Amino acid sequence: MPWTPPAASIDDLLLQLRSHAYLADRGLATVLHLALHMRRPLLLEGEAGVGKTEVAKVLTDVLGTRLIRLQCYEGIDAGQALYEWNYSRQLLHIRVAEATHEKLAEADLFGPEFLLERPLLAALRHGGPGPAVLLIDEVDRADDEFEAFLLEVLSDFTVTVPEIGTISAVETPVVVVTSNRTREVHDALKRRCLYHWIDHPDYDREVEIVRARAPQVAETLAREVTAAVQALRGLDLYKVPGVAETIDWASALAILAVDHLDERAADATLGTVLKYHEDQNRVRNRGLSELLRLAAGA
Repeated sequence: MPWTPPAASIDDLLLQLRSHAYLADRGLATVLHLALHMRRPLLLEGEAGVGKTEVAKVLTDVLGTRLIRLQCYEGIDAGQALYEWNYSRQLLHIRVAEATHEKLAEADLFGPEFLLERPLLAALRHGGPGPAVLLIDEVDRADDEFEAFLLEVLSDFTVTVPEIGTISAVETPVVVVTSNRTREVHDALKRRCLYHWIDHPDYDREVEIVRARAPQVAETLAREVTAAVQALRGLDLYKVPGVAETIDWASALAILAVDHLDERAADATLGTVLKYHEDQNRVRNRGLSELLRLAAGA
């Protein structure tokens, strides 16, 4: 029987995501709903820290399945993403054969038992129940050749291992591709995917996210920290803080038993929200009082 997504409507999916502390807006929930029902890969772009990777993680929880993550990086190749041969096990097999005077054919060393699955093959061979969630994270870090290889795999979810044959997906995986847009993803890959841009949330939703992800943070503090982070995003920073940094900052202040964001508390914990020395200096030189003033007006 074909697999069907558990959420029958966009509203159902919104509720399921919320039950796992992910507060998606309706636009994201809509494209997720379509990706699940159309069985199409979903390409998510946006600034670092807006929750792109978290979409795949929470979707795994909603579907009650396995998350398989392929982290892209400069120089990654098909072998590292698809499969490799277990050379140590093959060598051991050869030595045992030599000790017992057994004759080995090439096929004896290149069977499924010697195959080391990497993320793409693992996603194709996932036996269920239901499909795996395949997260192809930061695809913009990989080179053009690897992106072309990915396109080929995502076109029919089939790969060929020369020594074994063709391997087709047991169940078409749910694919989430993320990009921080350090370079443009090729149009061919975009055409294969549904697309959604995730932006920083507005003030009210970010407060709600902080409260959902860090329930130990008092609402007043969550509002003050969120306002301060949103003010920081309006400055000329090397690395604009994302939602993850908002949660970290609020959590750090709660651990320190701070119930109000003042200059002293902000200065002591600035490293939880700004991860570059130059950005911290820029904010301190401008004046933390100015930051809090901007936050109060947010």
